[in-house]
Amino acid sequence: MKRWHLAVLVGTRPEAIKMAPVIRAIEAVPDARCSLVLTGQHRDLVQPILDLFGLHAVHDVQVMREHQSLGALTARALAGLDAWLEAAQPDAVLGQGDTVSVLAGSLASFFRRIPFAHVEAGLRTQNPLLPFPEEMNRRLTAQVARWHFAPTEGARTALLREGHPAAHIEVTGNTVIDALLEVLAMPRPADLPGDEGRPYVLVTVHRRENHGDALIRITDALRALAARYPEIDWILPVHPNPSVRGAVQRFLSGFANIRLIEPVPYGHFCWLMRGARLILCDSGGIQEEAPALGVPVLVLRDETERPEAVAIGANRLVGTMTEAIVEGTRALLEDDALYARMASAGSPFGDGHAAERIVTRLLGDLRASERR
Repeated sequence: MKRWHLAVLVGTRPEAIKMAPVIRAIEAVPDARCSLVLTGQHRDLVQPILDLFGLHAVHDVQVMREHQSLGALTARALAGLDAWLEAAQPDAVLGQGDTVSVLAGSLASFFRRIPFAHVEAGLRTQNPLLPFPEEMNRRLTAQVARWHFAPTEGARTALLREGHPAAHIEVTGNTVIDALLEVLAMPRPADLPGDEGRPYVLVTVHRRENHGDALIRITDALRALAARYPEIDWILPVHPNPSVRGAVQRFLSGFANIRLIEPVPYGHFCWLMRGARLILCDSGGIQEEAPALGVPVLVLRDETERPEAVAIGANRLVGTMTEAIVEGTRALLEDDALYARMASAGSPFGDGHAAERIVTRLLGDLRASERR
């Protein structure tokens, strides 16, 4: 019996989280084997995710260098992945999302004539520069992908609008829900931030578009909210990016109910989300995860590639203007009916079985191609 060799590429922490269920699903199939290849884009952040899910990489391209440009990073990832693909010759390659790693992986696969599967395909903001460079990364990846695994019908529609064949698109749900549900089935970690019994709002901010003036406006809003609601803790895991860390520590240190903490492991973070009164964030993954937990999200961005959660009322876009953030948060904290509507809106991102659908479709097509 032929064993299909599937390569999974991972560069960043979100990719590791979202591809872990896919790797598990591949490993559960008798006639398939999986090679996990890292680019090293987020090495220190990826390894704890692999440990959490019991995964092991076969190769690390080690792309990161100090002060390298996006172009240099992409070139290094492309060359490193090309060399590995030449030696390993997998039957198909899978990559997730919108990072430099997935763009480089899709191109390297195309140049080696190895079919590429794009997980979380079809997300679009309609602005090629927002977010930068992620929006263009995923648009370019779509041009060379053989399979487009769209998380929602809206993502499928975006791909069809761009001219991608319907036969190459499969709506699967988002694998982040698979990962979230698996983690919450594990024992709850002890000594979580927020275990003191006080209500808390969880805050995350890291996107490139929110550096500089936007980040200052966000910190202004948090100071105002902390003063207005002293009975609530405002918990902010501080991103390691110096552009974020410096501003956050400068403008938010010294407030009794603003808790700046180091980034926590993913398992801890899932439980932090679950216990939050609400979440303020610019994270794509949290926009997907929190609705499944019944936790309202105020999105600190002007546009989102995840409009489904906004459309059903689980998330709201508030942007980065101080007054809009304060007012949006005030409304949720003081209007019980609004809060209840958002908390009960449900999740448009799947049922926890996305990875199974992806692997079933992918291997089904590969087996059929061998019979032809």
